[in-house]
Amino acid sequence: MRILFAGTPEFAVPTLKMLLASGHEICAVYTQPDRPAGRGRKLQPSPVKETALAAGIPVLQPESLKSADAIAQLAAFEPDLMVVVAFGMILPQAVLDVPKYGCLNVHASLLPRWRGAAPIQRALMAGDAETGVTIMRIVLKLDAGDMLHKEVIGIGSDDTAGDLHDKLAALGPVGLEKVLRQVESGTVKAEPQDEAQVTYAAKLEKSEAALDWTQPADALDRQVRGLNPWPVAQTLYRGEALRVWRAEPIPGNAAAEPGRVSCARKQMDVATGDGWLRLLEVQLPGGKRMPAQAFLNAHDIDGQKLG
Repeated sequence: MRILFAGTPEFAVPTLKMLLASGHEICAVYTQPDRPAGRGRKLQPSPVKETALAAGIPVLQPESLKSADAIAQLAAFEPDLMVVVAFGMILPQAVLDVPKYGCLNVHASLLPRWRGAAPIQRALMAGDAETGVTIMRIVLKLDAGDMLHKEVIGIGSDDTAGDLHDKLAALGPVGLEKVLRQVESGTVKAEPQDEAQVTYAAKLEKSEAALDWTQPADALDRQVRGLNPWPVAQTLYRGEALRVWRAEPIPGNAAAEPGRVSCARKQMDVATGDGWLRLLEVQLPGGKRMPAQAFLNAHDIDGQKLG
């Protein structure tokens, strides 16, 4: 098949690499325009662009796909199929109508749960037991198209959002490869989404980073893991933002006031609304990430109140 690919971040790269090795003809790659990044604010190409250029595939970076010229340019490739993975741009109906077999999306959740921008983080923070990727048809409504295939994995007790990102990025091409075979053989089975089961994964905000010590330790643990690697959970320590990269819940009654630190047994345990949260890796402004033990060697925090 002649396939157009649209994607931007690192999450989309494994799927693009699978397509490049699949024997299908990847006629072009669409990705977001280069954006300023880093301290020098120099324009940086997306990971998808770098991968496509290294493979000698034409790359297009329109600001929008709504103009007649952009649609005509896309149609000129005469694609059989368009595959979209974290592209970051809404496809208008005129684009969806171009490919012979339509447009497919690799979405990082078990739809209809967690439609939207941050499905990996929301599944983890909500305490879901499992997650996965859904291969779906693209329609105008956000993540609402018929489901063609799902790949499912369990969420581990120490998985961070970064860990799940990498696992699901590798799982996307596994599911898509199965669907491509079905498309070619005409055996695709489409399942409509149950609208009654829909939940939305709102975009992460920096304001969600603050830890509320009145919450249960289990919920705070999921918050820490869900916000790693961005924006990273944090609490106040002597007026400064102490980032919490890793933690684990400790069962047992926390008789102390929520936020109060206990350093018994040379551990950095914080009382919560239910149980204790043991901080394992922390960071002060301008400093490096460090194990809690190293932090304790330099700071007398026993009995202090965080937050």
